[in-house]
Amino acid sequence: MTTTDTHLPVTKDVRDLLVGLLGKDVTLSPIGPLAPGPATPASVALYTDDSLQLRAVIACDLGFSARAAAALALMPPSSADAALEEGALDETLRDNLYEVLNIAASLFNVDDAPHVKLYDLHPAGPPLPPDVRVRTLTLGRREDLAVEIAGYGTGRLSIVLC
Repeated sequence: MTTTDTHLPVTKDVRDLLVGLLGKDVTLSPIGPLAPGPATPASVALYTDDSLQLRAVIACDLGFSARAAAALALMPPSSADAALEEGALDETLRDNLYEVLNIAASLFNVDDAPHVKLYDLHPAGPPLPPDVRVRTLTLGRREDLAVEIAGYGTGRLSIVLC
């Protein structure tokens, strides 16, 4: 029997997933909510259940987006730095970030919770659609984390349940 509540992963689960996926030491610490906007470009992943009801979003600033994407593919940290200077992800980094956030769907999929999957990704760079941006600002059931990926640098990650 499943409940109607989407599972909010704990910090340890997020860390374990990132360490296993990126093959790098990852340090997480609590931080204030990420508020994407013109001065704070962010990538936003939308997660839906099997009936396409929006269940969660993961928002990550450009720092996390570029650094996690580069670390996944063992690209040099300078490729992430170039994205930060450009203010957007290139195609390779977008594809790699999609993989990171697709695998991150497993954080929500626990016993007695609805199954969710990555539905869409809005990569950092272009302005976010207003309805997507507003989802990142929801208060309540959320986890906001500063993330340091060894050898690559820092970023921010917010998990927000809808």
